[in-house]
Parts: sequence; structure tokens; C-alpha cells
Amino acid sequence: MFLGILLRNLRDLPALPLKPLLARPFVSILVPARNEELNIERCLLSLFLQTYDNVEILVLDDGSTDRTWPILQSLQAKNGSRLKIYQGEPLPEGWHGKAWACHQLAAKAQGQLLLFTDADTTHKPEALSRAVAAMEDSGADMLSLTPCQETQTFWERLVVPLVYVILLCYLPLRLLSRSKNPAFCFAYGQFILFRSKFYKGIGGHSAVKNALVEDVWLCKAVKKSGGKVVAYNGVDAVSCRMYRNFREVIEGFSKNLFAGLGYSAPLLFILIVLTGLFHVVPWGFLALALAKGYTAPVLLLFPLMQITVALVCRVIIAVKCRQPLSMVWFHPLSQLVLIAIALNSFYQVKSGRGSEWKGRNYKFS
Repeated sequence: MFLGILLRNLRDLPALPLKPLLARPFVSILVPARNEELNIERCLLSLFLQTYDNVEILVLDDGSTDRTWPILQSLQAKNGSRLKIYQGEPLPEGWHGKAWACHQLAAKAQGQLLLFTDADTTHKPEALSRAVAAMEDSGADMLSLTPCQETQTFWERLVVPLVYVILLCYLPLRLLSRSKNPAFCFAYGQFILFRSKFYKGIGGHSAVKNALVEDVWLCKAVKKSGGKVVAYNGVDAVSCRMYRNFREVIEGFSKNLFAGLGYSAPLLFILIVLTGLFHVVPWGFLALALAKGYTAPVLLLFPLMQITVALVCRVIIAVKCRQPLSMVWFHPLSQLVLIAIALNSFYQVKSGRGSEWKGRNYKFS
């Protein structure tokens, strides 16, 4: 089942095409930044090197408590009018931080197209040109890319690639652009390109002001308004290092997982059950059988088939999404961690405890 969905989805999430630009609309590149002293300079230097030059670059410091703002001031002093920097207004009641930062940036933007991109991303020089060409060619109102997720520590490499596993092995991507049903939505907030008029027409980020996974809910808003959404595999155009250690991995995924499922307990339950049955139990059964000396082929055939399919899926995803092949052998451990994250995400919501992220406590709604 999972292999079939994966192969279908690989066709429905094509690589970002290399097409000539037929038009050069003015693009506003909008970068919200909160406590991004480790990332912001690399991100902006990659944006300065874009081959698409009909742009403005706007960055908003969303109440950072680290050196983000001094770094922005230094970059602006070196690059002049190429970079516009702003300090964000206090967070209003009823808003989540990123949505509020993006809302402020959009209000200052002049572009016909709006590119929302995260401060921990890095862009190849031709990334924006390719995205604009793809948007014009497809006639889309919203375009999203799946970036290459950079991982360096063991826990990053173990867990972060699961974003691709969930996306490519569970979701029917064919229905993203072919169905008008807003239930079939996905987007990566790390790179979202909008037509400005359509973005404003749906209410912009004010329409999703209290959504933790605002990218998915923006996609839903576009589809509800009759807009067209497209997505591409952008691993050769944009990269992102979301998390840097075990704590960030657990906190980040716990904050977003249940919210990304629309706070649907049945969907979360299905995810946990499928993960356990197809990705954990076969390994445990095989280990137990071998430990007990049970080697009859009829007994081992089914779990071996499940394990083989899971490993084949992980190898394909690792190659297509530029993830380390060595971590494929840790697949059952990654699935156990996913189950733990799912349960923690559920607990954070139902207990009312919320989630801490970059110095803010996020309550769920």
C-alpha cells in the first residue's frame, strides 16, 4: 500500500521545472525572523544572489531576544536599498507569532507576487526564477516547494526525514491540485509563492491568524475561494535546517503534528496504528521469532515482506529527497519516535499545556 502511494505521489510532486521566464513580475521576498542569529545571514546572502532581480527583500524581526536585529542592521548597512528591515509590533491577542509577522510583512510589500520564506532557508541562485516560471506556466494562485531538509546530528537525521515519509506515503497528493475539496491540502511554509491579489482576496494571514500550521490553512483558504494550488519537489532549489538538536526536534514536531492533522483525534489514531502495524510490529515480530528459534518461512514471510517494502520506500525517499541513506536502517526507531511525538502532540493540546517554541508558549486552537 505505502509503496504504491509513494510511487503515485512521486509522479504528482514533480521536480521544480527549468523553464524560460515569459514574464518578470515584481516579487516581494518576505522573511519573518525570530531568534535566527544562526541562520539569517546565510539566508539573506542566498537571496541577494538570486538571478531573478525584479525583487524587493523585506525582513521583519519578530521580537528576537538574540543578535538577529544587529545582524540585520549590519547586512542592511552593507547592501543598502536591496534590503528593507523592520521591527515587528507586539503580538496581538488571538494571533500566533509567525502569522502576525507575515501579516505585517505583506502589508509593506509592493510585489505582484509574494514569496514567504523562512529565515532558516538557503536558496540556490536560480530558485526564484524557476518558481516564478512554474507559477506563470501553471496559472496557480499559490505555489509551494518541498525543500531539502538539512540534517547534521543523529536525531535530526532520524526524525526530520519523516516529513517526507508522511507526505509521500500517506497523503494523496494527486488531489492537491485536481480536487477543489479543501480537505486535500498541503504546503511547506518554508517556501510559498502567492499572487498578491489572491492572497489579499482570501484575507491573507489574518484568515489564519490563530493557526499553528498556517501554511496548510492558507492552502485550505485558497481552495475554498476557488484558487489553484500547485506543489513541486524543490530539493535542488531550496534547503532548510529546521532543527539543530534532540530537544528542538521533539518540540518542533510535537507543536505541529496534531495541528497539521486538523486536531483530528481519529486521524492521529489512524496514523499511530498504521505506523505501529506496518513499521514497528514487523521488526518486533521478526526479532522475537528469531530469538525463540522460529525460522519457518511461512511464519517469517509476511513480516519480511513488510520490512522490505518499508526499507524500499525509505531508500526511494532518501534518494529523491537527498537524505542520508545510512539512516534507512534506523527506520523502526524513527517510527517509534514518531509515535511518541504523536502522543506528546495530542497531550499538549488536550491538557492545555501548549508548546514552547523560541521563547513563546503556543496554545492550540
